[in-house]
Amino acid sequence: MSDPGRLVAGRYRLVERVGRGGMGTVWRAEDELLGRHVAVKKLHVPPHLNDDEIRTLHERTRREARSAARIAHAHVIVVHDVVDDEGLPCIVMEYIPSVTLGDLLKERGTLAPAEAARHGRAMAAALRAAHDAGVLHRDVKPANVLLGHDGRTVLTDFGIAVESGTPSLTRTGELIGSVRYLAPERLRSAEPGPACDLWSLGVTLYEAVEGRHPFERATAMETAYAIATEPHAPPRAAGELTSLIEGLLVKDPAHRTDAHEAERLLRRAAGADTGTGTAVLGAA
Repeated sequence: MSDPGRLVAGRYRLVERVGRGGMGTVWRAEDELLGRHVAVKKLHVPPHLNDDEIRTLHERTRREARSAARIAHAHVIVVHDVVDDEGLPCIVMEYIPSVTLGDLLKERGTLAPAEAARHGRAMAAALRAAHDAGVLHRDVKPANVLLGHDGRTVLTDFGIAVESGTPSLTRTGELIGSVRYLAPERLRSAEPGPACDLWSLGVTLYEAVEGRHPFERATAMETAYAIATEPHAPPRAAGELTSLIEGLLVKDPAHRTDAHEAERLLRRAAGADTGTGTAVLGAA
């Protein structure tokens, strides 16, 4: 059990838990060597996993660090180190006092199109940089977007990212990622590509301005079926983002708006916005 005050890897003093998600717990910690705050993400290992599954989790954590470290971009989380703690790998990242986009939407319900566009532009730029570096995020969603005190928007949690040329860590037919944000081709077991991340960006922007999921149904199975086969409800409050959202939610990935075009349209839509986000680092 990780407790406040405990020293990790002889260097990182845990201060407070600031987030918890499906794959790990994030702590604010003091780097006692350099005298700075960092975020330390420790892997969760459910007790029922066998040795092979545990090794896969360890490898996913190492890949998360490698994937994020390959991308040098202002809107992508910076990874400082990977260390061992009680036999589990931990990722040491920059600490960003922030709130997640998901938490902001829970609090406010919706964002104005220009504010959503400003955050979306940062996400699109981060995805473009990731894709240019040969990295697919595969879990873009509001909970993985940090809105910093200083106005910086940062894409985080590359825990299930995949790099070009690396073997898959998933079994045939296994879906990795949050079902609500999976692209239709992923649900049809197609190989993921950059267009999958852009679909997830489209769902995130739709939620931000509409206050609801474009394919929300009573169960996860029904939602997945709707994503794969049914049209989404047209956005009503998206303003200048309407055409972009429609372009990102095209079911055929070959005709979906790409990251460069998305960034261009979001830059234009964000022109009048000056808002910022606030609060603490989250995990997903």
